[in-house]
Amino acid sequence: MVAVLAGVALATLDTAIANTALPTIAADLGVDPADSVWIVNAYQLAVVATLLPVAALGEIVGQQRVYLAGFALFTAASLVCALAWSLPALVAARVLQGVGASALMAVNVALIRFIYPTHQLGRGLGLNAFVVGVGFAIGPTVASLILAAASWPWLFAINVPIGLIALAVARRALPDTGRSGHAFDGIGALLNAATFGLLVLALGEAAHAGPLWRVLLEFAGALACGAALLRRQADHPAPMLAVDLLRRPLFALSAATSVCSFAAQGLAFVSLPFLFQHALGRSQVETGFLMTPWPVVVALMAPVAGRLSDRYPPGLLGGIGLAGLAGGMASLALLPDDPSVASIAWRMALCGFGFGFFQAPNLRAIMTSAPQARSGGASGIVATSRLLGQTTGAALVAACFALAEAHGPALALGLGAAFAGIASIVSVSRLAVRPGQGTA
Repeated sequence: MVAVLAGVALATLDTAIANTALPTIAADLGVDPADSVWIVNAYQLAVVATLLPVAALGEIVGQQRVYLAGFALFTAASLVCALAWSLPALVAARVLQGVGASALMAVNVALIRFIYPTHQLGRGLGLNAFVVGVGFAIGPTVASLILAAASWPWLFAINVPIGLIALAVARRALPDTGRSGHAFDGIGALLNAATFGLLVLALGEAAHAGPLWRVLLEFAGALACGAALLRRQADHPAPMLAVDLLRRPLFALSAATSVCSFAAQGLAFVSLPFLFQHALGRSQVETGFLMTPWPVVVALMAPVAGRLSDRYPPGLLGGIGLAGLAGGMASLALLPDDPSVASIAWRMALCGFGFGFFQAPNLRAIMTSAPQARSGGASGIVATSRLLGQTTGAALVAACFALAEAHGPALALGLGAAFAGIASIVSVSRLAVRPGQGTA
């Protein structure tokens, strides 16, 4: 677990750190701030495009081998990022780093399933959610501390010694997850990369009011490539896009719950800084502190919810948590014009409680509703649903801003509350799935 969680921590921290440091990097490299966004976009596109192929590769060659290769690539790419001399060089290094992070994200949940016995799986998934929550909570602070003492390349260089130590531990400690007998589908991997890459590009273009023809063309390309991928892998024993698993009611409902909940989180995390700074007149530093209760409470609740999921139905726990998230986001949307810090903090904490109470039980439901031989495909769906939900949420924020202008953040938070409410209903509906229907 130390080896697995080290990779999760580095990948999570790297996302938060890079976002925070963009203005500093842009100024140092002498590039336009708008162009510097590619430092983040290149990483995200690489992750989204390779998640499912890497998860499929994990089932073929072994999850632990993919994890080790991904960790090695992530560490090496971090060194290249630190040595980058220009924006194109840094963006190229970030693509490699994104592929490495994709390998870590795609198989980490599958590895946890092999580390813990089924009756204790919730504990392991709770620890995983705890580390993710802590990473997002402390990422901006870590970036600020490093930048206060050193130049931006150290944001990436610090990954190298940690990565090398974690790799040494992982080589000895990770379990052998076995290999499947089928071959890797290279053409399927390209179709998958095109499908999700074009989908994310289309959502991003739509969010930034790009030309309508280009948005429609990218959406059409994503649909065409997705249809070709499904047709190509129709008879595959372990399809890359896990349609075989989505035919299981419990798995499909859990994946839908995940997409809706992360869309709600994406709507909140993108809109809240605008609400705090523009509508409520808080400074950037105050905004950072006001955002903190959410991930901190997620980190505190995740291990508790993980242990509870070993004893109680994940559908019930997830429904309770998502109802709390819906209530918290609705209360944020209805904030008075001049709220106190305490008034904001309890609402953010309620959102964190709800999301933290949902996350580990939902992960457990997804993993235990798939056969152990398909743990890689299930783990890939976990990571893909999270990224698609967050990307969709961010795109919807832009639409809310275009529709409501000054009231855009409140509209986005209200829409997020609706997503969380729908996710809560879907989560509770899992209680109606008959035993043995969609279970491992």
